[in-house]
Amino acid sequence: MTTTTTQGFDTSAAVTRSMLGWGVVAGPFYVVFGLVLALTRPGFDLSRDALSLLLLGDIGWLQGLNLILAGVMTVVAAVGLWRTPDWSRAAAVLVGVYGACLVLSAVFPPDATATFPPESAGGVVTASGLLHLVFGGLGFLSLGAAAIVAAAWYRRHAPRGAVWSIIAGIVVIASFVVGGALSANAAGVALLWLAVLAGWAWLAATSVVAYRAVPHPVLARR
Repeated sequence: MTTTTTQGFDTSAAVTRSMLGWGVVAGPFYVVFGLVLALTRPGFDLSRDALSLLLLGDIGWLQGLNLILAGVMTVVAAVGLWRTPDWSRAAAVLVGVYGACLVLSAVFPPDATATFPPESAGGVVTASGLLHLVFGGLGFLSLGAAAIVAAAWYRRHAPRGAVWSIIAGIVVIASFVVGGALSANAAGVALLWLAVLAGWAWLAATSVVAYRAVPHPVLARR
């Protein structure tokens, strides 16, 4: 991270800390926004339907907005991680890939199912639906890999976090893979939710730890 000081104030450190703050905000924003939409959309069942199906229908653009904003916040947080002293460049890039995939998932909606939207019979496979699956898979695998790779940084700077970072990465990847395979039933949807929540929790906690590792802007004048 390049240091720029202005009258004893480290501007670069301040910017980095600000960027990392978005890694804390992104997850709660996405989950709360998504739950509000899920609970207010006629015919949508949280125990049966994946959250991405909210992209379909007349007001599907709202879930698209949710994905895009959360994705942009994640990319900003990834840049903050890149700027964090001694942080893993590979892990930062992987977090950035996850953020970009959130945005691309909004651009390419999934295919309708037999249960949602209510007026759809499902069964139609489209290029958009396939791309949605590709970007979703790439995003979750990237986030899980980022958590595993970041364990090396944790060992050097916050040893207690190394194990849970690896566990979080494994949970994200395994839950997404198994949940995707079983997405036609409630167990699969529950596993997909586990992947989502574990991934956001890891990003938030990691952003906080990285934030603390960045020198305080005011202390830079010493």
